[in-house]
Amino acid sequence: MKRNSLSSFSVSLWLLFTAVMPQAVESAKGKYAHMLFNELFEDYSNALRPVEDTDKVLNVTLQITLSQIKDMDERNQILSAYLWIRQSWYDAYLKWDKDKYDGLDSIRIPSNLVWRPDIVLYNKADDDFSEPVNTNVVLRYDGKITWDAPAITKSSCVVDVSYFPFDSQQCNLTFGSWTYNGNQVDIINSLDSGDLSDFVEDVEWEIHGMPAVKNVITYGCCSEPYPDVTFTLILKRKSSFYIFNLLLPCILISFLAPLGFYLPADSGEKVSLGITVLLALTVFQLMVAEIMPPSENVPLIGKYYIATMTMITASTALTIIIMNLHHCGSEAKPVPQWARVIILDYMSKIFFVYDVGENCTSPKREKEEQHKLEGDNGYQRRHKEVRSHLSNRNHDCDLKEKFNGNLNKSYGVHGENVRETVNCCSCYKTLIKNIEYIANCVRDHKANRAKGIEWKKVAKVMDRFFMWIFFIMVFFMSVLIIGKAA
Repeated sequence: MKRNSLSSFSVSLWLLFTAVMPQAVESAKGKYAHMLFNELFEDYSNALRPVEDTDKVLNVTLQITLSQIKDMDERNQILSAYLWIRQSWYDAYLKWDKDKYDGLDSIRIPSNLVWRPDIVLYNKADDDFSEPVNTNVVLRYDGKITWDAPAITKSSCVVDVSYFPFDSQQCNLTFGSWTYNGNQVDIINSLDSGDLSDFVEDVEWEIHGMPAVKNVITYGCCSEPYPDVTFTLILKRKSSFYIFNLLLPCILISFLAPLGFYLPADSGEKVSLGITVLLALTVFQLMVAEIMPPSENVPLIGKYYIATMTMITASTALTIIIMNLHHCGSEAKPVPQWARVIILDYMSKIFFVYDVGENCTSPKREKEEQHKLEGDNGYQRRHKEVRSHLSNRNHDCDLKEKFNGNLNKSYGVHGENVRETVNCCSCYKTLIKNIEYIANCVRDHKANRAKGIEWKKVAKVMDRFFMWIFFIMVFFMSVLIIGKAA
């Protein structure tokens, strides 16, 4: 029983020791940290470079971590990015022997208490010139200071939108000291490129790298060199959004323009369709113009819109001209011989254009032509019979007139039968003249109608010709823009 009570007592003491010991150590380290802080900053000044020899260069190591792209304003050419900026340097006046302070090797203090390099973003495009975020710095016993500070930067970026929405951009982030030259503060790359390990994927842009290059520039104002580090952010636009919202509707609308030539001329909607398509493309063109900067470089999609709008304008003008050909009536001149040979004989067969009112069903067409020929033959046969009958009656009338004349001369007979015969013959002559006049009118009407039908067929052939021409143009324009994207 005693052994069990002693063992339980020792375990209790051990647990109590392990629980109290960390707190005692922390309190001891906190005591040494306060003591160290008071001794380090008793005579310290953060106004001057922390070097023992003023002719000695202070090296500042710079590292940039890209966390997120907040916005790319193409119109104003400004890139907004969320960065983590790490700067590290050695302070000659902030060193201590860690053995004197119970192994304390680092402390964290506010950054405004120590000297900080005035490294800024040279190509900053923000109106806010506020101070950097006053985060803590990590101070090590050997004097090395590491300062990690988040920053939302707005930098100027030359945007080339020639291949929008299939474009790639290169935006520079140039960091350097604002007042210290290269003989006082030198900037060293921590890595050959920016750190992209913590980058949050963007919905519009893909990151293809962020190489870093150190430059030493001598400006015109000063003879001393000024070093800087330039991080080049290589961006590739994700074009799916613009393809489905700007490019694909334009392609579909542009394919409607050639169909205006296929509409029947009597529908009255040929010109209206072209104007409607032109207005729709104008709306999309304005949407693109609001996004793009007002530069001389016209984007690829803008060139496609302009080419399509020019094509639709030309198709509408051609439609108006062809409509005038279609409505040429009997007063118009006949179709020229060259147009009859080229358009009516050859082109109509190439584009499968038949007479106005016909379709491509040949059996029906043959039946209609057969009925038409039978009707014309029957009409001509009846017309000949009537004329022969009337001519015979006219001949009989002449014989009767001669016979009656002979009777009158021989016997001196004057009666009603003679007068009736003469009246009947004169009626037949008048009837023949009227029928001939009507036949001539019908013949002239058919000739004039055939002239108008020829002009309508010419207009229909030209419609089909331009329809295929514009379809080919739209197809090649679409293939061209897709090829530029690839």
